[in-house]
Amino acid sequence: MTEQSTPALLAQIERRYRAQADPLSKRCRLEQALRELIETSWHNGQRLPGHRALCRHLGVARNTLAGAIDTLQQQGYLLTDHGRGTWVRKALVSSVPSTSAPALSARADAVLAEVGASHIQSGAFVPGVPDIMHFPIAKWRHLYSRITAPHNTLMLSYSSGGYGPLKRAIADFLERWRGIRCELDQIIITEGAHHGMQLCTLALADHGDRVVMDSPFYWGARNVFMGSGLTLDHAIWQPATGYVSPLPPAQPRLLYFTGSHHYPMGYHTVSAHKRDLAERLSPTWILEDDYEFGNGHAPDLLFTPDTSNHVLIGSFSKLMFPGLRLGYLVVPRGISAAVNRLRSEIFREGRLLDQAVLATFIAEGDLDTWCRRMSRAYLERQQRLHRLLSGLPGVCALSPPSGNISLSLQLDADLDDERLSQYLLTHHHLVARPLSRVCAAGDPRRGLILGIGMIEGETLERQGRLLARGIREFVQRQRRRGGAL
Repeated sequence: MTEQSTPALLAQIERRYRAQADPLSKRCRLEQALRELIETSWHNGQRLPGHRALCRHLGVARNTLAGAIDTLQQQGYLLTDHGRGTWVRKALVSSVPSTSAPALSARADAVLAEVGASHIQSGAFVPGVPDIMHFPIAKWRHLYSRITAPHNTLMLSYSSGGYGPLKRAIADFLERWRGIRCELDQIIITEGAHHGMQLCTLALADHGDRVVMDSPFYWGARNVFMGSGLTLDHAIWQPATGYVSPLPPAQPRLLYFTGSHHYPMGYHTVSAHKRDLAERLSPTWILEDDYEFGNGHAPDLLFTPDTSNHVLIGSFSKLMFPGLRLGYLVVPRGISAAVNRLRSEIFREGRLLDQAVLATFIAEGDLDTWCRRMSRAYLERQQRLHRLLSGLPGVCALSPPSGNISLSLQLDADLDDERLSQYLLTHHHLVARPLSRVCAAGDPRRGLILGIGMIEGETLERQGRLLARGIREFVQRQRRRGGAL
């Protein structure tokens, strides 16, 4: 494979470095830029430019570069021989089949063969990532010091049903933001939305039971259901008209909806659409996942806490930061004790320190303040990106701006969104998820799923113009050459 010249490599690194979010430190931006290039563009053994040339070209200090390279060395991305240089070191896969370990399960193979989380989790338009740059981390650290100051050793033990004050804080929060009034014993603390779904499948369904979910679908939920051994069906949803025929067979065990905003489409959901589908399919259980919280104005949730077969799934990962991994279920009163006991028996319980900090953060009004601030910020970012992408050739629809972290772009039927996604990555170093990969059979929609959680201000303007340019280039080339690029 031909080695790139030093000027070409420096220019490539600089473009990717400048594309990182402005609030990140120089070291973090450089580390992410190099990691993305290694994962997407560079071959194994590619030699990096000299450290002195890199520092001079990017305007960073030697210790900044050294820190980034040291981290990537520890993660297995780079190899440095002092005095000789630095090379890309990608993990090599042995061509000799292993005989020392049995094969994975059929369920694991099925999950891994389907679309899942992107291996790239940073960049301008990566979907599903909230704004972590502006989160009040100083206040969060202060709460930890306050709560651990009394040296309460009970916080280090197993919990029984979750931390009581956190349940109270969640109940009050749901009443303020969702108009939901539930009892504390209906709330079950989980380690994020996926854990909540897994607990639901364990408690409410058996291996081989059928679950119906939307198309386009949230791939994370699909993977949990597949991993639990459930059979999947899809109902195709259109934002304006609801669910279209043909519908899947009636009487599934589970019917799964996303919450106030459809994920991944980014449109407000309509409770009448959900109610109509539930009435026509008559599922045993209805799960509603409030994946993208958005603002609290008239959320179109189907869930009410007084029904006997509705479960609400909630998470703080998209509200606050993904690494928190805390969420909740709101379940019918008749099964709450059994589900809580099942959670303890199978998964055990803990993380009381994290739960106590989160309870205080909510009770003192910090989460409300954060939600209001970010809802306004996300709305402004979506409005700006909407203006940049409206009217582009080949773009037939854009989800309307709203106070959440994702939006979708739909393409004309003759365009290939997977090839567009690859074109944007290869030519402009932009990450966007193709919509077709989360559409079921019979749903021909194509487009892009875009996130705005990690980009703002002038960076959003610059990267948005670059995205628009990349789409325009792709459409012109594909139509001029009859599909060939």
